[in-house]
Amino acid sequence: MTVGKSLWKLIIIKIFIIFGIIKLFFFPDFLQTKFSNDNERAAYVMESISQPVNMINSNFGGQKK
Repeated sequence: MTVGKSLWKLIIIKIFIIFGIIKLFFFPDFLQTKFSNDNERAAYVMESISQPVNMINSNFGGQKK
């Protein structure tokens, strides 16, 4: 029983390290640093979502270019 508890503690610590600490150092809050208010952030996100995907070098359907 003590081995199981020790393993669960180790798993919880690893998950905290992976999602907590690494996120702070490698994934900064892009929207917070680029825009000053929520309206600008929302406009940027809507613009990014609504842009069509550029399909360069796609070969759907087996057609030759």
